[in-house]
Amino acid sequence: MTTSLVVRNIEPEVVAALRQAAARHGTSAEAEHRRILRMALVQPPRRSFKDVLMSMPHVGVDEDFDFRSAR
Repeated sequence: MTTSLVVRNIEPEVVAALRQAAARHGTSAEAEHRRILRMALVQPPRRSFKDVLMSMPHVGVDEDFDFRSAR
């Protein structure tokens, strides 16, 4: 299901920037507006810091990276 959205009272410089962005992407201003809204509002959930750390490969033990013992 799709719904229409009307946005009023947009500053001329914002409209100009929207049109320029649309031209850069080879789309209409309406399609560019949809793309911007989608990028800003519909994003995949962020991974937690723990999940990022847990996904890192095991590359050795702590002692392998202890440069104090290499003196």
